Amino acid sequence: MRIFYFYQYFSTSQGSWGTRVHEFTKEWIANEPDLKVKVITSLYYKSDLKSNKFWSTQKFDGIDVDVLGIKINNKDGFLKRIFSFLAYSLFSSGYALFGKYDIAIASSGPITVGIPGLLAKWIRRKKVVFEVRDLWPQGAIELGIIKNATLINWAKRFEMICYQNADLIVTLSPGMRDEVLSKVPNKKVISITNAANIELFSTDKHIDLDDFGIQRGEYALYAGNIGRVNNVEWMYEAALQLTRSNSSMKIVMIGDGQLKADLQRRKDIDGNDNLVFLPLMPKTELVGFIQSAAVSLVPLANTPVLATSSPNKLFESLAAGIPVVITTEGWMKELVQVEKLGYYVNPDDSQSLTDLLDRLERPGESEIERIKSFATDKFDKTVLAKEFLTALNEIA
Repeated sequence: MRIFYFYQYFSTSQGSWGTRVHEFTKEWIANEPDLKVKVITSLYYKSDLKSNKFWSTQKFDGIDVDVLGIKINNKDGFLKRIFSFLAYSLFSSGYALFGKYDIAIASSGPITVGIPGLLAKWIRRKKVVFEVRDLWPQGAIELGIIKNATLINWAKRFEMICYQNADLIVTLSPGMRDEVLSKVPNKKVISITNAANIELFSTDKHIDLDDFGIQRGEYALYAGNIGRVNNVEWMYEAALQLTRSNSSMKIVMIGDGQLKADLQRRKDIDGNDNLVFLPLMPKTELVGFIQSAAVSLVPLANTPVLATSSPNKLFESLAAGIPVVITTEGWMKELVQVEKLGYYVNPDDSQSLTDLLDRLERPGESEIERIKSFATDKFDKTVLAKEFLTALNEIA
């Protein structure tokens, strides 16, 4: 079986981005040596991919990765990002029309990646899997990113076309699955969450925290995009309140994003000493910071669509044995509360976060091992990759 995977954000653990596609496809090849996988991707600035050409072929763990020299950066303006999405869809459509494959996987967002998937279905009569990493355009509409009525109607129609023409729809959370099934109840829709590299995140990694002005167990970690969707203002205010109360607990933000420069400027003006910024770093370096934290922050803005999210930091934190702070209703809140994996905090009340962190202590070793064990049972990349591969074989 030959698979074409259309995904714009490919990265390995050497990058600062999610590794789902790399980890899953690596497992597929390990389980079925005759299976061939080609990922068609572009240059995301948080990925470890590098290329000075418009087109290049690279190899990672037996996976062929064709890299289109189309650059994507979250800090770009709306129109520039739309252009990069459309450019990727245009050039990747050549693979759909002329490549040698049996199954095409179109991984959205952006939903424009559905274009090569539809061409694979309509022109080549191939099996097509539509992977829903986030609910688009619903998310963009709720967050006010898309406001034009005509564009909203077009996007919703195109979303339905992608769903209706898929032989299989794979969502990244139970909440997403339920939302998609409400629109196409007769389609095969399954949920395969993001996963964690258990070996990477559960193996102890020592770092000298003194070099960064922080102490083991005396900080809450946020690792990810520093933007509005991630409710960074809420974290900033909580850190400022911790500073004013002379608390020893700090909030450490690792990453980059649209609002980072503004928050850094305000930090200096406000004297917000309990907020620590660290740059983007590969996941292999991030591990030690997660393992040494008292808690891992998984904040999202308070909108219904974000309650269906499946953020990598959730699974990676649990794999490291560190409890999480959740701010959304829905499947993540239920998981954390039922399995005692962390805390729910009101995303509109920074004082609630301050109060939690001010009394928080790093979990003991037995609790860390319990959380690690749960992550191994439920979110191991090996197990989830096999579930995905089984579903692919069923439609092949």
